[in-house]
Amino acid sequence: MVHHQGIANLFAACEQLKIRRVIHFSAIGVDRQTPSAFSETKLSGDKALMGRDLDWIILRPSVVIGRAAYGASALMRGLAALPALPVMPNTGQLQIVLLEDVVQTVQHFLEPGAPTRTIVELVGPHLHSFPEVIALIRRWYRWPPAHEIRLPNFASSVMYKFGDILSLLGWRPPVRSTAEREIRRGAVGDVGDMRRLGLHPKGLPEFFASEPASVQERWFARMYLLKPAIFIVLSLFWISTAFVSLGPGWGYGLGLMGEGGVEGTSAALTVIAGALSDLLIGLAIAYRPTSRYGLYAAIAISFTYAIIGTILVPRLWADPLGPMLKIWPIIVLHFAALAVLEDR
Repeated sequence: MVHHQGIANLFAACEQLKIRRVIHFSAIGVDRQTPSAFSETKLSGDKALMGRDLDWIILRPSVVIGRAAYGASALMRGLAALPALPVMPNTGQLQIVLLEDVVQTVQHFLEPGAPTRTIVELVGPHLHSFPEVIALIRRWYRWPPAHEIRLPNFASSVMYKFGDILSLLGWRPPVRSTAEREIRRGAVGDVGDMRRLGLHPKGLPEFFASEPASVQERWFARMYLLKPAIFIVLSLFWISTAFVSLGPGWGYGLGLMGEGGVEGTSAALTVIAGALSDLLIGLAIAYRPTSRYGLYAAIAISFTYAIIGTILVPRLWADPLGPMLKIWPIIVLHFAALAVLEDR
C-alpha cells in the first residue's frame, strides 16, 4: 500500500508544485513477473508515476551491495560466516549491482539535459548463483570455501515462516515468505540500459578487489546470525523464568523468601511480582518497538535481584550452582544486545 498510494500522492504533489524531475526507485523485474505483493505495489507505483505530466526516471535496481550492509546484502555476509552454507532450493540467479554504480546513475540523471521519461534497469555485468555470491564474499574475507548443504523444501519453508512470525513482532528479517517468492524469481536484467547511458558498472570481484575487507566486516558477518539468537534466548529466558517461578519453582521461591524473613502473603506477592516482571521483560524484548526498553528493564531488575538476594539470602553467593554469579554474564549479554540492536 505504501509503495502505491503513498507514492501516488507524492507524485501528485510534485505535479501540483511544478517539481518536474522525479527519480523513482522501483525493483528489478516487476514488469516481467510479480510473484509477491511487494512486486505488485512496486509496479503500481511505477504506473502511477508514468501517468503523470512529469520528467520521470524509473530506476529498477537488482540486489545492491556496497560497503555498508543491510537487508539481503547483510544476510549474504552473515551466511558467509557459516562453516557450512545452507542453500535454499529454487533460487534464481543474481546480477549484483554496486551501490557506487547506483549513485553514479542518479548523478547522471541529475545533470542538465539528461534524458527523462525513461526506465533503467540497474544490474551488474555478471550473472551469479546465490552460492557463488557467498563464495565471493568468503574470499573477500580471506576465508576458505564453505561446504554447501542443500536444504529440502520443508526446511526452507520453516525458515521463511519463522521469518514471517518475527516480522509480526516488528522485526525485519530478510528471510520471509515475500522474500521466498522474490528469491525464486531472481534479480537479473539488461546491463545494456546503463551502458547506453555511458555508464560501465563493475562486478563483485572488482569491488572486492578495490575494497579489501577489514576486521569490522568479519566481525559483522560473525555477529549477524548471533544477533537473532541473542534476542530469542534472552526473551525466552525471561518468559520461562516467569513460568517456572509461578509453577514448579513456586515453593522454592517462597522458601528463599522465608529464609530471608519474608513470610506469608508478603512472600507470595513478592514472588508473583517478580514473575510478572520477568514475563513483561521477556515480551518487551521479543517485540521490536519495545525491545530496547525491555533490555534496560532486564539490566535494572538483574541488579535489583542481586541486591535483594545479597540482603535476604547472602549464602547464595557461595552456592555451587552460582545463581548470584550468573547474574553478571547475563547483564553483559544484555549490554551486547543493546549494542547490536540497530539494523543501520
